[in-house]
Amino acid sequence: MASTNDPFQFQEFEEAGNLLEANRDAVTISIEDDVKPEKQRKAAGFAPDGEDEDPLAGDDKTELLSGQKKSVPFWTFEYYQKFFDIETHHVKERIIGSVVPWPGKNFIHIYLRRNPDLYGPFWICTTLVFAIAISGNISNFLVHLGKPNYKYTPEFRKVTIAATAIFSYAWFVPLALWGFLLWRNNKVMNLVSYSFMEIVCVYGYSLSIYIPAVVLWILPYEWLRWCSIVLALCLSGTVLVMTFWPAVRDDHPKVIVAIMSAIVVLNVLLAVGCKAYFFSKPEPALQLEHSAITAAIKATAST
Repeated sequence: MASTNDPFQFQEFEEAGNLLEANRDAVTISIEDDVKPEKQRKAAGFAPDGEDEDPLAGDDKTELLSGQKKSVPFWTFEYYQKFFDIETHHVKERIIGSVVPWPGKNFIHIYLRRNPDLYGPFWICTTLVFAIAISGNISNFLVHLGKPNYKYTPEFRKVTIAATAIFSYAWFVPLALWGFLLWRNNKVMNLVSYSFMEIVCVYGYSLSIYIPAVVLWILPYEWLRWCSIVLALCLSGTVLVMTFWPAVRDDHPKVIVAIMSAIVVLNVLLAVGCKAYFFSKPEPALQLEHSAITAAIKATAST
């Protein structure tokens, strides 16, 4: 038989009963009373209070806590919203960084930080379009000011031509460059790769230096226009070259020369082409036309 002092023998705890009798006003909690109603609610189909929330909101919270973002297709507006979500001081920093480049500093690594935007490039391109068109009309007006046979008519077609040139340069050139770098990255595995939006952002901000330069082109001084063109080309070209040099420096020397030359030449063609088309001198053409008309009148009078 088991001993009466066996420690493994079941015993009733009389002390708990004595404590309850001594303090009859004490509140007791039964585990079964708390568990059973919850089981009954689940059996009846009722969800707990925490489960009444929207499941989509729970998914968003989970994504935020885990640091993962839900990917959306690029043809939706939701995809481009993140590229316009930027603070004003960030735009100012990027504009200053594109106007005052420092040797050895990559614009993408220093200012973009893997967070490109389209807000700054869009408004820079739009401002440059209207600056070129308006400055070209004002310059044309000042050149012919005081001539009795001249009647000023605003040329609105310059806005369309300027928009086509600027936005084509700001979008199609980055697209071609991104495709070429992606192709070379597949050939040479250790090359630095940039996304398409990062390249568009760099090209958009690199055009900001042309806005004050175009305003100076209003003054009818060719030396001032060419000095501002050279200065703008040096600053803008330096930003582009320093940014894309790490992406091609480990490639073949011929490829390096070709891509760097293409970047610089296209930049020069844009600046010189805008100056030649929107700020060209019309006096020789007018004089030639006037002399032709005068000769025709004399020939008609002689006959």
